[in-house]
Parts: sequence; structure tokens; C-alpha cells
Amino acid sequence: MQITTAQPGKTRIGWIGTGVMGRWMCEHAMKKGFAATVYNRSADKARPLVDAGATLAATPKAVAERSDIVFAIVGFPKDVREVFLGADGALAGAKPGTVLVDMTTSEPSLAKEIYEAAKVKGVGALDAPVSGGDVGAKNAALSIMIGGDKDVVAAVQPVFEAMGKTIVHQGAAGAGQHTKMVNQILISSNMIALCEGLLYGYKAGLDLETVFKSVSVGAAGSKALEVLGPRMLARNFEPGFYVEHFIKDMGIALAEAEAMNLCLPGLALAKQLYEAVRAQGYGRKGTHALLLALEHINNVRR
Repeated sequence: MQITTAQPGKTRIGWIGTGVMGRWMCEHAMKKGFAATVYNRSADKARPLVDAGATLAATPKAVAERSDIVFAIVGFPKDVREVFLGADGALAGAKPGTVLVDMTTSEPSLAKEIYEAAKVKGVGALDAPVSGGDVGAKNAALSIMIGGDKDVVAAVQPVFEAMGKTIVHQGAAGAGQHTKMVNQILISSNMIALCEGLLYGYKAGLDLETVFKSVSVGAAGSKALEVLGPRMLARNFEPGFYVEHFIKDMGIALAEAEAMNLCLPGLALAKQLYEAVRAQGYGRKGTHALLLALEHINNVRR
């Protein structure tokens, strides 16, 4: 398989999924000189990219027909399957030498399936989920975890560098998704602690902004506290990452753990608490909306 290294001004990229994170990731690549063709199920969400010079396509297949490297960051594994492997998916429009890059957090087994299907057509495929949320996407500071062939990773590296600060090849197809599961497991229990700590401080009658100054710089500090703590204090629960997508990720991690005969009770508890968040109507809020569910459980009204 002959894969050409990406070059600004020459390599054409495609982008599928221009939501909370995808819009910024594609925009950064465009600013580095990569011409883009974009697709989003709701075309209006692609408007900022079109206004910046991207071409809007009607299907993922049409995106691939105009692109050398096709990136996607969508919602759920069923969406990943549709945009890559569907009748109007990217693989159907990809020529030999094209590279497909899934940046959605999805199933490791699906990443391997896409890789094998692409290989038959002489097409490269990488799974490259990211961490860093909307802030990381806006600041081109994402952590990118990559599974796939080393030479294909190297070919796409110049575009990855437009989006992220930490870019690590984790291994064969599916390894990027497995690494992202580690990431999500680490986050899940941390989010419980973050919300419970702030709820405790509120109930104790403390000034939470003053508390934040003390705890954010010590051993209790974390990226979640740094980024989401101020939003919680401001009662701003708009999404940097959707609750419903986090539930999806935890479900994937639990299924993979079960297949490996692993018992992960902390992760299971976190998923159940987030199911309560969704049941209370906050599925499209940010993951820090867990605080709202814990307030409800404790009959704390603010």
C-alpha cells in the first residue's frame, strides 16, 4: 500500500462530523494549509468551515471522492459504521492510497473491522480518538491516541500536529480505542470525586471559589477540576463533552472489561450515576452535570 505523507497546500483532507470538537479540529488543519471537504448530518453546523473556505459535500462517500485523508468524529459506533462502511460511506468513495481516520471514541472491534475492510481496497485506516474536550479542540492541544500501521501514522502526522500536542502511536488497529477506554475509566471516578467534593463544600457553607483556590493546586488538583470546576461554580453545564457520549464510552469500556474477565466496580458505579443524570434530562449537557444529579439525590436546591 502506497501512502503519501500529508503536505499542506497539496494534500486534500475530508472531514465528517463538525460538532463541538470536529469543527475546531478541521479548522486548525485548514489554517495549516490543508484544503477541506466537509460533511455533517446537520449541514448548518458545517457553515463556519464553509465560510472559511471548505467545500460542503452531500455524503461521506462524496467527501472521500475529493480527499486524500478522511477524518471523522461522530457520536456513536453505529454512526461510525455508517459514515465509513455504509453504502454512502467514506470507504465506498475512497481510492487506493486514501487514508481513513476515525477520531470518534468507539469500539476497538469496529476499528479493526474498518481496518480490515479498508486493507482489501488498498486504503489505510487509523483509529485515533482524542482527549481534551472542547477546550483542547479549540486550542489545538488535544491528546491523540492512535492505532494502525506505523507508516500510515507517519503519513498523517502533519495533520495530527495541527490538532494536538500529544500524539502517540499506541499499536495495531484498535489500540487507539483501547487507550481511550483507559482514559475514560480514569476520568469516570474522578468526576464523581469532583462533584461530591464541591457538593460537600457547598453544604458545609464554604465559599466555593475560595475552596477552589486551595484545592486546585495541591494533590487534589486535576485537569477536570481546572477546566470544569469554574464552569460548575458558574452553574454553566453546557457541553464540552456530552453526558450521553460519556455513557456510551463507559458502556464500551465495561463490555471490553467483561470480555477480559475484569471487574471494574468504580466504572460500573460511575455509569449508573450518569444514567441518573440522563434520566433527569441532562443527556445533552456536559459531563460535569453529574453535580445536578447528586444535588437532586441529596435534595440540595440551588
